[in-house]
Amino acid sequence: MKLHLGCYQKKIHGYVNVDIRDDVNPDVVDDVFELKSFSANSIDVIYVCHVLEHASFEESIKGIKRWFELLKDGGVLRIAVPDLEAVFEHYIFYKDLKILNSFIYGSQKHDYDFHRCGWDEKTITELLKNIGFESVSRYDWRETEHFYIDDYSQCYLPEISYKSRRLSDDIKGKLMSLNIEATK
Repeated sequence: MKLHLGCYQKKIHGYVNVDIRDDVNPDVVDDVFELKSFSANSIDVIYVCHVLEHASFEESIKGIKRWFELLKDGGVLRIAVPDLEAVFEHYIFYKDLKILNSFIYGSQKHDYDFHRCGWDEKTITELLKNIGFESVSRYDWRETEHFYIDDYSQCYLPEISYKSRRLSDDIKGKLMSLNIEATK
């Protein structure tokens, strides 16, 4: 079984799409940090794209521990979050905070769309390893089975259309998403 947590309106075929909001019609309505609908050691892959930053650090730790519990031995956790290092580099170079607001604060379109914490590679890697994950490293979204889902794991600045990203390996721009994969 594979879970896509915080799916919103981007459903992945072959995954159980989970969201706390029933108005986005997920397969399962559940709090993605608690996942009361699932049993320990029952999941092969968990994909969480730009969700972790919507929780506090304490809630994030609790959620990642729950995901670790749900994964089978050898299971994969794939997380994408705004890459604060890339965000800060972009700001220092371009001095344009307006384009970065949603990376820092969330889009703020509904109650669940506010950012409460931020991540860089060192911080999230240390947390994942402390919880017990192994083989923590960045992943390339183009090499996943859900590469066709145009989500924030593929967010570059300046913005590049999905079509141009798929047609060229020569992507111009900076990836603004920190895409991390860890194995239990």
